[in-house]
Amino acid sequence: MKYLCLVYVEEQTLHAMPRHERIALSDESMAYCGNLQKQGQLLASSPLHPVETATTVRVREGRTSTTDGPFAETKEQLGGFLMIDVRDLNDAIRIAAHFPAARYGSVEVRPMKEDGCA
Repeated sequence: MKYLCLVYVEEQTLHAMPRHERIALSDESMAYCGNLQKQGQLLASSPLHPVETATTVRVREGRTSTTDGPFAETKEQLGGFLMIDVRDLNDAIRIAAHFPAARYGSVEVRPMKEDGCA
């Protein structure tokens, strides 16, 4: 079954880390993703640019509007994702729990629908 693991971190926490710690975290994350890919469990992954580069699009009554920034005001921001294909939710949770950024933020695990577009 496919799951999307949404990685949330407080960008301010990452920016406060010494450079060598941020690099170590990134390297550890890349190695973890590499291992998942070798096992055939990782379908796609990507970090995201900082939250200030986000644009939210809404359509109301046929009119499109855009807003700078993310949709929701939250303490943690969406920092990246992993798309995985594993046996069940327990496997997805195990993978999310071992993702390095989970130590600094959270990883939301959601099953993906197999059909259609959002």
